[in-house]
Amino acid sequence: MPDFITNGVIQLNQQWQLTTTASGAIESPQALSTVQYWIPAVVPGTVAQAMTNAGTWNIETPTPLHDADHWYRTTFVGDGKFLLRFNGLATLAEVWLNGQTILRSTNMFVAHKVNVELKGENELVICFRALTALLKQPTKRARWRPAMIVPNTLRSVRITLLGNMPGWCPEVHAVGPWRSIDLIPASEVTLTDIDVRSHLDEVDRGLLHVSLKARNINTPLALECAGQSIQMRCEGDAWSGTLELNNVKAWWPHTHGESPLYDVSVVINDNKISLGKTGFRRIEVDRGTDGKSYAVKVNGVRIFCRGACWTNADIVSLSGSRETYASWLKLMREANMNMLRVGGTMLYESNAFYELCDELGIMVWQDFMFANFDYPVADENFAGSIREEVTQFLRRTQLSPSITMLCGGSEVSQQAAMLGFPADAWTGPLFDSLLPDTCNAIRPDVPFVKNSPFGGELPFIANHGVTHYYGVGAYMRPLEDVRRTEVKFASECLAFSNVPESITLNHSLPVPAVHHPLWKQRLPRDMNASWDFEDVREFYLQYLFKVDPMMLRRTDPGRYLELSRAVTGEVMEQVFAEWRRKRSTCAGGLVWTYQDLMPGAGWGVVDSECEPKAAWYSLRRAFRPLQVAMTDEGVNGIAIHVINDTPKQRDVVVSFACMRETNVLMNSERALTLSPHSAEELSANELLGRFFDVNYSYRFGPPAHDVNIAVLKDAVNGDVLATAYHFPQGHESRTTDVALEVSVVAEGAEWLLNIKPSRLAMFVHVNDEHYRAEDNWFHLAANEERCVRLIPRSNENHKPDGEVKAINSAAAVRYRS
Repeated sequence: MPDFITNGVIQLNQQWQLTTTASGAIESPQALSTVQYWIPAVVPGTVAQAMTNAGTWNIETPTPLHDADHWYRTTFVGDGKFLLRFNGLATLAEVWLNGQTILRSTNMFVAHKVNVELKGENELVICFRALTALLKQPTKRARWRPAMIVPNTLRSVRITLLGNMPGWCPEVHAVGPWRSIDLIPASEVTLTDIDVRSHLDEVDRGLLHVSLKARNINTPLALECAGQSIQMRCEGDAWSGTLELNNVKAWWPHTHGESPLYDVSVVINDNKISLGKTGFRRIEVDRGTDGKSYAVKVNGVRIFCRGACWTNADIVSLSGSRETYASWLKLMREANMNMLRVGGTMLYESNAFYELCDELGIMVWQDFMFANFDYPVADENFAGSIREEVTQFLRRTQLSPSITMLCGGSEVSQQAAMLGFPADAWTGPLFDSLLPDTCNAIRPDVPFVKNSPFGGELPFIANHGVTHYYGVGAYMRPLEDVRRTEVKFASECLAFSNVPESITLNHSLPVPAVHHPLWKQRLPRDMNASWDFEDVREFYLQYLFKVDPMMLRRTDPGRYLELSRAVTGEVMEQVFAEWRRKRSTCAGGLVWTYQDLMPGAGWGVVDSECEPKAAWYSLRRAFRPLQVAMTDEGVNGIAIHVINDTPKQRDVVVSFACMRETNVLMNSERALTLSPHSAEELSANELLGRFFDVNYSYRFGPPAHDVNIAVLKDAVNGDVLATAYHFPQGHESRTTDVALEVSVVAEGAEWLLNIKPSRLAMFVHVNDEHYRAEDNWFHLAANEERCVRLIPRSNENHKPDGEVKAINSAAAVRYRS
């Protein structure tokens, strides 16, 4: 936890200036009088942000920022004793107050507090020294050198790897006061060394323990939460208290229940100081009877964790504001994602990020910021800095119920193993003791895993522990590989070059798609690989749609983009249908990645403009808490999977139909009562009651039908809860005479789009400059009418004006309000 005070924080966020000088050219602020060129700077913020605002730097053609020294300065008024708090300086920083050195920092992730005495007008100067000079100095030789991060000497510097991974993200170096700088009067009431533990015991009773130290206080303290309070015990300046709360509701991920939060406060003389909000839950890991499984249990219930790996909301500014995060995280919840992973190649997000995840019911798998390197933890100074970094992060997020998993880092064990090192090199003191011991001391309520991936005879084996599954994806395995490999928990998976919608390409990447060099430059790839992730996408384009991607992009780029948008989402939807079925070995999958860092066909299922891609809509359907899905079981026919993740019993009706063009050849339905947090598997053969070659396995003559459709309805009101489609003849890439009836109507303040096809319409998608469809890239059976809500992209009062198309229809249909 950070220090908490009563109304006394002054943010030093005004009148900052920035200048850049040659590395080592100026030693101290006294020599800055010769510098004439200064630009305004935002604090908290970065050098890249200030230069972008001044028009001297561009993310499209980024120039390195680690080669020079960058100086920030401001003046402010103050008298007396204060505490200066620097919440994040990236990375080699020297700080002067009124010409005197008060701080040196070498860790971007560590906050610093300095006691100072002010007199009248004060000058604060910060120099961020050139990192390149340090990285060129000789260091102890590492046992291995990862290919994806440059240079290798970054292993000894505590800085985000964002901007240092060619092929992964733009070269935007993190430099500057990226978190706030605060000034706190020494006379203010200050609570320090705050330790808060919230827990839900096995009888659903909330337990809250708080200990702290208090300065400038001479009256009793009370601890208050959920309408209950107790007097805290005092020993010197140390206070502590424990509340037993029988009236709290459990915190759940939003797919499985509600996510209530309760304010935790300390009361001093009727003055209530909020420490923040917390939720009460119980987290466990189920390793199965053989010790190979890896399933998260929340409040005793096994959760299928689904979501994506977070990158960053703004790689230029590294903003940590609630406003910056809100649209991204709300879109994540809308997609029925219940977990995100902050990977070790990223950075620790601000408190606002975790507070929003708490509120939205999104679980957080949190890596510590270690990835791929052989870290020099034998260096006592380096190890001490890491310990402080980890301790500070755990303290400031200690109230957060959304933090569900703590992980040592990303692909360190995998890197060592893949380079041929023996098992004793796959881990070490950092992951065996320093990190787990610190986590257990501060967040014993959160399970710890040494690394991602980890488990099995090799740390990346899919059928043991945590894996990064790219069998379907980078390794271009057939879809059957998903079941064959018996994945237990995929903390990364399904990386594709996902094509953005045309609105983003038109606005933010207005170059000829596919063929322009800038298009290829923006494609993600592993450095030194002879292929990129567009090649991966094209493999599945040919695999599913039976087209030649090379010829298609040459002869019809528009059609190529249309099929490319459809295919990655279709693959993801089929994979998660496998993983969520009742008999699956898998307990979670997190797609790589959630959002792009700049416009282009990146890994993100949401583009850099916060616009969902086609894959996002597929995942939204695949992740529904109330779900129906189908899997092809070969000569055993079709399995229909019905899932109820919600905390309530649901009476439902499952229907199954086989259709050819506009005709229903076979159909049947069954009423079911689904228990809370349950799944069922039905056989299409049993449901129909007689033989019909539902998946065209027996091939007695030509195919009899085009599509199988499973529908899940509410048994009480008949509302459609979920629909699934299976194509026994594969995915049709040819266009036909599908006629779409389209109309747009107003309903109160909302606009609704009605769509009805004359025959099976595949991957129906809506394009509208001012609205996005609530659902998109979906299938519709012949004569089935679908009503889709249109969500405005801005507060401007535009009327709907767009088009609807299916990938098997010859032309789009225009609509206007």
